[in-house]
Amino acid sequence: MAETKVMSFMDHLGDLRKKITVSLIAVGVMFVVSFNYSEQILKFLMFPLKYTLDFSVRKMYLYYAFHDKLPNTKLVFLSPAEGFWMNMKIALVAALMLSLPVIFQQLWSFISPGLHSKEKKYVVPFVIIATALFLVGAAFCFFIVLPFAMGFLLTYKVGDFMMPMLSVGQYVDFCLKFVLAFGAVFELPIIIVFLTRMGLVTPQTLAKYRRYSVLAAFIIAAILTPTPDVFNQTLMAVPMIVLYEVGILASRIFVRKETQ
Repeated sequence: MAETKVMSFMDHLGDLRKKITVSLIAVGVMFVVSFNYSEQILKFLMFPLKYTLDFSVRKMYLYYAFHDKLPNTKLVFLSPAEGFWMNMKIALVAALMLSLPVIFQQLWSFISPGLHSKEKKYVVPFVIIATALFLVGAAFCFFIVLPFAMGFLLTYKVGDFMMPMLSVGQYVDFCLKFVLAFGAVFELPIIIVFLTRMGLVTPQTLAKYRRYSVLAAFIIAAILTPTPDVFNQTLMAVPMIVLYEVGILASRIFVRKETQ
């Protein structure tokens, strides 16, 4: 039977520093690549301003209709450096998302010493699932939530006295903030599984407090969604509720395998 090496606090700290360094190097390399394409990424980020998700009652399907929400103006920058910093932010967030497999792999390697030997082999599924969940959450926000949000916010009480004129920096900050927030929220099933593995919660406890999780989902959605209307809040709350149920199911499977 192989001996388990016990690491001291300083050993853990040193190991954490190495994992962070590797992750930062990956982000740095991806940043150099992303910065060269920041203008193309900005054009892609204009999607919520150009299209609206619509529903065809006749054919019963969803589709994107072209709808320029800034017909009389373009994105502007209000300070000499705003355009430059906007490109930097876009490149940094793109680099972070491209580096997610490396970041999650480093996270797994950091926590793996506390896992059983049969659990350590799950590194590839963990990296794939964690990355996929984050990207699905980001895509859900960008292609579903933000078009609705822009349609609401840029037309709310707009008339003879007001017209929308957005700063490119503020628009990019607005989009990236919610894309990252939704991506993080979609990691909920993995967080639940880890909490179960650490013994902090049990699947039975999670199921028992299901009704409170529904309330919490709508409260979090009310805080994170960019518009105050119930529809956009529901767009975020419903996936959170579904992800909570997926987390309960996954934790039950995990506990069952652990006891076998």
